Amino acid sequence: MTKYILKRILMMIVTLFFIILITFVLMHSVPGGPFTQERELPEQVEAALNEKYHLKDPLYKQFFDYIKGIIQFDLGPSFKYQGKTVNDFIEKGFPVSAKIGGITILFILLAAIPLGILAAIKNDQWQDMVVMTLATIGVTIPSFVVATVLMYVFSYSLKWTPTFGLDSWKSYILPVIALGGYSMAFIARLMRSSLLEVMGQDYIRTARAKGLSENKIITRHALRNALIPVITILGPTIAGLLTGSFVIEKIFAIPGMGVYFVDSVGQRDYTAIMGITVFYAIFLIAMVFLVDIFYVLIDPRIKFE
Repeated sequence: MTKYILKRILMMIVTLFFIILITFVLMHSVPGGPFTQERELPEQVEAALNEKYHLKDPLYKQFFDYIKGIIQFDLGPSFKYQGKTVNDFIEKGFPVSAKIGGITILFILLAAIPLGILAAIKNDQWQDMVVMTLATIGVTIPSFVVATVLMYVFSYSLKWTPTFGLDSWKSYILPVIALGGYSMAFIARLMRSSLLEVMGQDYIRTARAKGLSENKIITRHALRNALIPVITILGPTIAGLLTGSFVIEKIFAIPGMGVYFVDSVGQRDYTAIMGITVFYAIFLIAMVFLVDIFYVLIDPRIKFE
């Protein structure tokens, strides 16, 4: 187990290095620069800014300086906001994104897994058809369309919820539904198909032959194995939800990391784009690693050699 963990940590470091390298190359391949504006700056001012932020240094030196900063947990200054650093954006935006993401994850788990189990138990019955119809709609319709429709119906027409911000508990309802709709539908479908597959295994037939009730068969024998594909999907899903949704946060004017990322792209704020991308990559890699470790807790038959 220890050997496996060390091997995975080494792979994570290598993966992160290449993510940083690719992001760095892409940022410096885009025409223009962080100080390119519709209204051109005087050459002396632009040269002074490039000198201040070391943009005249060779690219390899800029890259390794950036790596050194990441090792020191310093993602660099913002090119567009004087006196602000990328760390400031993450410290301010991540708690907001993490809070709404955490509520969304809870909403997904409480809705998707029971619905998937219900659809599997009531296979080919009306309950299954209703759940799968709703799940298909949830997977098909993009989140920004769901967000727009929800806002128009419940905010503009019925006046039940606020249109933007997170000032009260009602403010979380529409963003959580729009943010978690796709994942909830997808996981419900996955839970159903996984549980149906497990229920057809020989050991389930043996348990039925021994006279165990259907509830005990599902909770004690089938559910653990059926959850493995769901847990695989939950790793990247949790990472994506906790680090913010660019579209949903922009629509509902939520001051999370997604808004900072969208603004940094529009402003060509290279360090902010790279910093938020690296932060998300670290979070995603860590969640995938935790999912692999969690497999052992769910299914003791899985061993890491």
